[in-house]
Amino acid sequence: METKYKAISLPRLNNLKPSLESTALKLMEEAGELAQVIGKFRGLNGENITMSNKDVAEKISEELLDVAQVAVSMMFVLEDQYDINIDEKLKEHIEKLKKKGYIK
Repeated sequence: METKYKAISLPRLNNLKPSLESTALKLMEEAGELAQVIGKFRGLNGENITMSNKDVAEKISEELLDVAQVAVSMMFVLEDQYDINIDEKLKEHIEKLKKKGYIK
């Protein structure tokens, strides 16, 4: 089976002076919002669901992109403030996935 990739390109946000700590906190906040949407709209909190599966997936995708945006923002912080080469880290990450057998 061929490994598929999902490419995403998100911008550096303007007028922000994020630190590693503030970005990490924001990432956790956005991940919490994603979990909340999944729980609420999948009925895990006991509420009756009135949204279609498609509408639920739309809401989940919106929150997921918020998480991705903050993760990308953290990458910019790591590059700018800590001289981390994210492109090199990506290659290392892909190799790690291969070694663990997650991809070929």
